[in-house]
Amino acid sequence: MRVLIVEDNLDLAESISDYLSIHGCDCDFAYNGVAGLEFALKNEYDIFIFDIAMPKMDGLELCKILREKHNNQIPILFLTARDTLDDKVAGFDAGADDYLVKPFELKELLIRIKALYKRVINKESILNIDDLSINLNTQEVKRDNQSIFLSPNNYKILVLLMQRSPNLVTREELEHFIWMDETPSSDSLRSHIYKLRKQIDKPFKKELIQTIKGRGFRIVS
Repeated sequence: MRVLIVEDNLDLAESISDYLSIHGCDCDFAYNGVAGLEFALKNEYDIFIFDIAMPKMDGLELCKILREKHNNQIPILFLTARDTLDDKVAGFDAGADDYLVKPFELKELLIRIKALYKRVINKESILNIDDLSINLNTQEVKRDNQSIFLSPNNYKILVLLMQRSPNLVTREELEHFIWMDETPSSDSLRSHIYKLRKQIDKPFKKELIQTIKGRGFRIVS
């Protein structure tokens, strides 16, 4: 999961980034709304975490610009000290998906962003990349109209790669997605990717799974 944190408190931004990184997230952060907007438009993210009271452009304005001007529908969570009902109404009216008041527990923040991410990836029941498809309801995998039977872990890897396509999924994200906090052997993921390629790519003319050396994997058409 790739997360953009826009927060003018450097210590807090780093604390959030460090915690989320431990749990498989790839984090960028900016310290004002203008820089946050540049990051949001330049890069691909799964979740936005915005403070409200920030220099140059506040979080409400940043949210409105992304929603109204750029039709950006990536989930937005406001993380702010503004705790009145009117403040929360303003946040949701601006286009936010969730609202967490400071001070907060990092564990709760992680739970909330995972819930937002799950809500997004569950919207589509059919995933399609080129001639490869997955029916998330039946867990049926097909390529070129041929059924492919995957192991449970390889199915999970393929789903995540397709949901994130064309974005990169890091090795750390894949390992956490499959094994959670259990540390796999160094060759476990490599073995799974090898077997997945053997079933998804080798029998067909076009290879869809790409390795980005030293970073991770992605599926592109």
